[in-house]
Amino acid sequence: MTASRLNRVIGALEAGQHVFTAFASADPATAVEFSTTDYDGLVFEMEHKPWDVNALRDSFQFLLNRRQIFGAASLAPAVTPLVRIPVNGAEKGQWHAKQALDLGAYGIVWPHIATVEEAYNAVAACRYPRLPDSPSYEPAGLRGDGPHAAVRYWGIPNTEYYARADVWPLDPDGEILVAIMIEDQLGIENLPDILDQVPGIGLVIIGEGDMSQELGVPRQYEHPRVLECKRRILDICTERGVAVGHPHVTADNLKQVLDDGYRFLMSAPVKSYPGLDLGRTLTGRA
Repeated sequence: MTASRLNRVIGALEAGQHVFTAFASADPATAVEFSTTDYDGLVFEMEHKPWDVNALRDSFQFLLNRRQIFGAASLAPAVTPLVRIPVNGAEKGQWHAKQALDLGAYGIVWPHIATVEEAYNAVAACRYPRLPDSPSYEPAGLRGDGPHAAVRYWGIPNTEYYARADVWPLDPDGEILVAIMIEDQLGIENLPDILDQVPGIGLVIIGEGDMSQELGVPRQYEHPRVLECKRRILDICTERGVAVGHPHVTADNLKQVLDDGYRFLMSAPVKSYPGLDLGRTLTGRA
C-alpha cells in the first residue's frame, strides 16, 4: 500500500482487506451523516437519482470532516467518495465520468457493463491521453483536461494530481478506481474476456437487482438461478485476482457474503427510533 495513499478504498483492496461502503444520495445532509462513520468509502448514487453536479460538488465538501483531516497523517478523506454514473455501459458516458472526476471523485462505478468494448471505454474515460509509446498506454485515455476542482479537493498541486490521477491497479500508484457492474447474462458470458483484455478494472460489482429482473425473479436475491449467476462471477473474478462487490449487505446475510468471497461490502444504514417504537408498543399502537 502506498504510504501516502489518498484513496482509502484502493488502499484497503491492495492490502487484501475488506472494504465497507454504502450507496447515498448526493446531498449535503446525507454527506454530513456519513462523514463521521467508519465506512471506507461512499458511492454517490446518480444512476437512479438525478444527475446533479452542484449537489455532488457540495456533497464532496460536506463529506470532509475538518477534525479528522487535522489529526490525520495524510490528506486522505476519512470516507472516500465514489460516484455511480447514470448511463449504461453501451451509452459510453464519458462526460459523466469526466465531470465526476473533475469535481474530485476517487472512482467511477459503471452500470451495465456487458462487453469488452464497454469495459475498455469505462477505463479509457477515466484516464488522461498519452502517446502510444508511453508505458501502460492501453486503454488509451479519453479524459479531457480540466481538474481544477479536483486538485483543490485532493489538496495537491496540479503536477502531482496528473501523476496520481490514473487508474489502479494498471498504475500501482493510481488513485482512481474503475468499478464495473455485471448485471446480465451477456455480461457474465463476456466477463472472462473483459478481465483478460481490459487492464485497469479494479473492482467488479454484482448487479443482482437487474440480474434477477432478467431471470424473471425480480428482487429474489436468494433464488437458485440468481445465486448461480453470482457464483459464476465470483469464480471468474477470483481466478483473476479481482475483488467483487456485493450491493445488498445486511446483518442477516453478512456472514454468508464473507464466506462467499465478496470483499467490497455495500450496506444500507438503517435508522431506528427506539423511543417511538417503545412508545407505540406501550400505548398499544404498535
